[in-house]
Formats: sequence, C-alpha cells, structure tokens
Amino acid sequence: MIRTGKVDWVAHSILLLGVALFVLPVWLVFAGSTQDSADIARGDMSIVPNLSQLGIYSSVLTEAAPGAQPVWRMMMVSFGMALVIAFGKIFISIMSAYAVTFFRFPFKMLCFWTIFITLMLPVEVRIVPTFKVMAGFNLINTFTGLTVPLMASATATLLFRQTFLAIPDELVEAARTDGAGPLRFLKDILVPVSAANLAAMFVILFVYGWNQYMWPLLVATDPRLDTIVIGIVKMIGHEALTEWNRVMATAVLAMLPPVVVVVLMQRWFVKGLTEGDK
Repeated sequence: MIRTGKVDWVAHSILLLGVALFVLPVWLVFAGSTQDSADIARGDMSIVPNLSQLGIYSSVLTEAAPGAQPVWRMMMVSFGMALVIAFGKIFISIMSAYAVTFFRFPFKMLCFWTIFITLMLPVEVRIVPTFKVMAGFNLINTFTGLTVPLMASATATLLFRQTFLAIPDELVEAARTDGAGPLRFLKDILVPVSAANLAAMFVILFVYGWNQYMWPLLVATDPRLDTIVIGIVKMIGHEALTEWNRVMATAVLAMLPPVVVVVLMQRWFVKGLTEGDK
C-alpha cells in the first residue's frame, strides 16, 4: 500500500535552506576556479562555470606555484598526516579506555579524570608546551613531530570507555572461562563490538587531521612538509598578485579526500553515532 499524507513543507523548506547554505559556497568556489583570475579580483565572477577551463585542475596538481610545493605533494602530506593521526588516536584511545574499564591498578580513577580534564584545556593553552617538548626531542620539521602530538584524544577515550562499560558482565565472565587472555578478549570481542564506533571515530579524526592548520604552521617550516591547508594560505599573497582561480581549484581538490571518506563510510558513521551506547 502507498502511504499518503500531508507534506511537511516547513521541514522541507528548512532542509532545502540548509542544503543551499552548504552547497552555494562550494559551487561558487568551483565556478571561480574555471574563470579568469583578473575577473575574480574585479568582482566580475560568474556563478556559471566555464567548463572549457577545467584543465586548470591538472595544471594545479602538477605545476607548483612560486614558493610552494605541487598540490599533489601537499595532498599526500595531508593524507598521510590524517591517516596517522586517525589510526594513532584510535589505537591509543582503545588501549587507554580498555585499561581504565577492565583493569584494576592504583590511581585508576585519577588517571581517568586526568584524561577527562584535558578536555577543559583549549588547544591554544597546550600548543606552546607541546612545541617545547617537540623541540627538546629534535622533532621540529619532521613528519613525526607533525603527527605524534595530535594522537592523544580524550574524547575518543571517553567514547570507547562508554562502549566498553555497556559490555555485559556475563560476556566478560564467559570469555574468562573460555580461557581468553586480555589481548584475545580485546581483539575477538571488544574490537568487533566497537566496529561502528571505530568507523565513526575514523571519519571524525581523519577530517580533523586533514584540516589541521595551527600545529603544522608552527612545527613544520620546511616547505616539503606543507599540508594542503598551509599550501592554500601560502598561495594567497598580495591581492593583485594572487591567482584566485588556482587558489579556488586547489580548495576544491582539498575538499575531495574528506568528502570521499565520509561518503564511503557514511553508513558506518551514522551507525556509530546512533548505536554507540547499545
């Protein structure tokens, strides 16, 4: 049977307005990337793309702007940084959540609350001492220094802890009776149970790592370690000299990897956010 009913025009209107607010700026950037830089600087940019100028994307990918790295190289640095941060955060968060949930050791709750308190500290408060630590280990201008300080995540630790607390005691006892050790219990039971949460956190943390700006700006002054976000900023020089079509084409290319990750993992992402406490 076909269900019939009144259309909620208010809800649909709000949704369409939201879509327009998100899509219109992206569309303007795409349209601007196919037009002449001088027209953009004069404010004569059309909202209709010039499809005959799509070759600028291949040009931007392979040809480096003055004083900058090729876009493909900056995207590879960002991609590697985002992957390392995402996997590193997930691994550290799972292990720390596993420890504070299932193990008994002195000052366990103190350790947990210490992790929790770090949520109260903004990044700006921690960035100077973090930079000093990296400088002390001679990790400035290294990929290690670019990624390792961003791996710890109190938010992910709390999320996995809440998931682990929902594990029935009977399941824990059954695994212990079956002779499962700590590592086997983690690998065969906890990780599969947390699969949806893992996917959701991977999407969030990948986008987080991809969009990093402040930390790479401080710790990586070597142009070979420029991320795509840093590269876009460097491409914007004096207004009269900025090639706005290349800047906009680079911005469009920079959006593609996070969008692909979100689209490919959308189903798991939503499931992880809605069923994480079940």
